[in-house]
Parts: sequence; C-alpha cells; structure tokens
Amino acid sequence: MSPAPAYTTNEGVIDAAREACGLAVIDAWERVGEVTLVVTRDLLVPAMTALRDDLHYQQLMEIAGVDYPERAERFEVVYHLLSVTKNHRIRVKVSTDEVQPVPSVTSLWPVAGWLEREVFDMYGVLFSANTDLRRILTDYGFVGHPQRKDFPLTGFVELRYSDEAKRVVYEPVQLAQDFRTFDFLSPWEGAEYALPGDEKAKLPEAKGAPSPVTADQVQRADAAATLATPPPSTPKVTERPSDTGAGAAANEATKRVRRFAAPTVGVIAPKPGAPRKPKGAA
Repeated sequence: MSPAPAYTTNEGVIDAAREACGLAVIDAWERVGEVTLVVTRDLLVPAMTALRDDLHYQQLMEIAGVDYPERAERFEVVYHLLSVTKNHRIRVKVSTDEVQPVPSVTSLWPVAGWLEREVFDMYGVLFSANTDLRRILTDYGFVGHPQRKDFPLTGFVELRYSDEAKRVVYEPVQLAQDFRTFDFLSPWEGAEYALPGDEKAKLPEAKGAPSPVTADQVQRADAAATLATPPPSTPKVTERPSDTGAGAAANEATKRVRRFAAPTVGVIAPKPGAPRKPKGAA
C-alpha cells in the first residue's frame, strides 16, 4: 500500500504537449515534479482544446493571476488542469497587460466564467467572449483592483453604515495613527519609544482640575500634623487585667466570671474552695 496516490510520470508529457498544441507552446519546463507550459495568448483556446481532447486533461481546476509590474505584459494568467484518467496535473500560463484581453475558455469549461471574473476583479485582466465579465468579490462601486502590486494595502476608500443616511456610505481612508512609521532599533541599544500619554507631560497643566499641592507637600503636611498632635493626658489602659475601666461593680463581676469559668478541655478543674495539691504530691 502506498501512503499517497500514484501519479503518472512526467516523462514524455512536454513532448506530447508540444506535438498536440503545435506553435501555441512558447516554452515548457518541469520543476519540482510539475510541468508548466507557456502558451501564446492568441492561440490559448486551440491549445486548451488539444490538452482536453487529445491529452485528456478533462477538468479545469483553477485560474489564478500574477502581477509583475516591471514587465511590459505585467500580468500572467495561470490555468491548472487535471487529468482524471491519468491522475496527472499540468499548468498553462499566458501573459497580457491592462488592455489586451485574454481569450475566454468558457466554451470549453463553463466553470471558467466565475474564475475569470475573479481574475478580472482582483487584477483587471480582460477576457474576450466572457458574456458576464463583472466583479465577483468586491462591491459594485469599488474602484481599482486589490491584488495589483501598486494598489495600497489600506485601499482608497472605506465603507461604513451611516445611521444618519440609513445606508452604507463610502468615505476616503483616514489613518488614525502613523502605523507606517516603524522603529527598527533594538530596545537594548537605547531605542526611544513614545508611549501613549507622554504628550501630556509636555503640557503646563493637564486637562481637568489640577491638584493645588504636590504629593511631596501632602507627605510633609501629614508628618507635621503627626508631630503637632500632643499625646493623651490619661492613657487608655488599666493597672491590672481584672480592671475593665467600667467601675468597681464591673471589676468584681469580671473576677467572678474568671473564677467560675468552664475549664479547658482535658483539664480537671478543682472544686471551689478546695486547696490545690502541689506538683509531685501523692
């Protein structure tokens, strides 16, 4: 048993593709076990027809876009085909720009209509013979193509629901903070970071009602008040533990309670009036 399905070898695939597609194949190579064909844009549909009918790549799995701004034809449209009978995949590439349309393959695979719309929405690539070429991921009023390399990450507009207008409105993007300003210095090398709230220290007076005194003045005032307070004339203590401070009657009651109080658990209390035996006596 193999842990993965067995794939058909790539041996002879490029030669068979060149023979089937003829002059449509500009370049071809095999890398990391994958075969790629570069096809001229005008002969894309005949080449795809030959790959489907003659080489039995029955299914169109994906259409992707790539942007190379430095190239004259900055966009690449990449097709991924699958052969169900041979359990083999092949990749087909064509190049174009913002003006030249790519022939649609919806006549070969109807599913290409949605995939071409996605490439058009993200990159702005035009597809001829696509009868429903419109945006599919962005909104109807969206301006630009988000996957282009020159499109800003934050976009140009942002949308929100307006409670006043009772609808979704578009507004220009306003950055609340300069998040593009990065400090790449290491904190161990003495980097200086401006923390939120540091700007308040530069103000002569913070917002709100300021304190009339400083913390140092409050501390010195507490120490002066402690030294200025005279000690009490009569200490709130008693001379003996039996004195409660509530008078002679309360003192006598306290003595009687202590004398007849319940003994501690495990200790036999002597009878009232009986003399105590000295320790060690028989």
